[in-house]
Amino acid sequence: METTKGSIKFSSYQKFVIVLIALTQFTVVLDFMIMSPLGDMLMKSMDMNTAQFGLVVSSYAFSAGISGILTAGFADRFDRKKLLLFFYIGFILGTLFCGLAHTYPLLIIARIITGLFGGVISSISMAIIADLFALQQRGRVMGFVQMGFGASQILGIPISLYFADIWGWQSPFLMIVAFATVVWLLILIQMKPIAQHLLTPSADRKHALLHLWHTLRQRRYRVGFLATALLSLGGFMMMPYGSAFAINNLGVRQEQLKFMFMISGACSLLMMPLVGRLADRVSKIKVFSFATMWMVFSVIAYTNLPIVSLWLVILVNTLMMMGVMARMVPAMALTSALPHLQDRGAFMSINSSLQQISGGIAAALGGMIVQQETAHSPLQNFDKVGYFIFIICVFSIYMYNRVSKSVSQ
Repeated sequence: METTKGSIKFSSYQKFVIVLIALTQFTVVLDFMIMSPLGDMLMKSMDMNTAQFGLVVSSYAFSAGISGILTAGFADRFDRKKLLLFFYIGFILGTLFCGLAHTYPLLIIARIITGLFGGVISSISMAIIADLFALQQRGRVMGFVQMGFGASQILGIPISLYFADIWGWQSPFLMIVAFATVVWLLILIQMKPIAQHLLTPSADRKHALLHLWHTLRQRRYRVGFLATALLSLGGFMMMPYGSAFAINNLGVRQEQLKFMFMISGACSLLMMPLVGRLADRVSKIKVFSFATMWMVFSVIAYTNLPIVSLWLVILVNTLMMMGVMARMVPAMALTSALPHLQDRGAFMSINSSLQQISGGIAAALGGMIVQQETAHSPLQNFDKVGYFIFIICVFSIYMYNRVSKSVSQ
């Protein structure tokens, strides 16, 4: 690869891989993120309270976390392309089950199945990125890949809500199935095998439990695991209840939600590549710290909003989502630099598991803190969630400083 002005250019194949990974992230993120804008509709159609809806969200996260732990010992024993294809087709089938579910218990089961497969896809994708891209490129790669999140908001969520308004809340899941099937076929046909890690000698790779233990016992890895867990705790505590808060507390109408998500998604989409370049050229930890404090203050502002104009709600929500996404880019780039080549699959699987499990705990805690007397009454204690997030995020800055020091050694 050619070096210009201190940065490493991407090859044409690397650019294609970035697009494929971004598309997989788009579908997986949309499957999870759509639960928030559908939250008010789901709670009313299935007569769920906030705690029950929190369990729907948490069931995906907990199953994804368990799956990642079980997969960690085997993650470095196979071609990463084959692993991605296997888990992605499982995710597609689980999402199809979600679209066919018509009762609360069936929805819980469907989310568990989807999480078992979908939760591992992110870790496989991060291992692929670490294998194919130099550290000096990863900030930009993460910026482009995380554009899948912005695209899910700017395109996926508004289109999904449009379908949901016409054909019911199940239709967005069926839309995801159709799109993800096309992406799966592209990976099958166009992506090259990714098996360079299999050429690196590793005495414990043949023994799954031994390889898992070897990964867990390394101190620098454990610092990264804790930092990732805090990252998820700070993000997932309020996110599942955002649409219910907007509708029942701020007076936003159901049909206006799509515009709110579209605008915040567009701003995040435009910002992600810029954050990635800044993280590569300036300092990943400085960018992370600034973005975290930006997120924290906008979260506190949003959770304490009274009934105000729609445009002020959209502005604060957009600033909040930009902060949430901006901190993900440098955080993931830093974490990806921790594991050695022969441990990357296991490390990323464990890391993804802790991210999912801590996210599930956060969603469940949020469901217990936030109260709603009836399906149409305002949410109570939502401001307390913002203060909890403030404490968690300040501690996460400290932990990622430790990650940064470990990477630079």
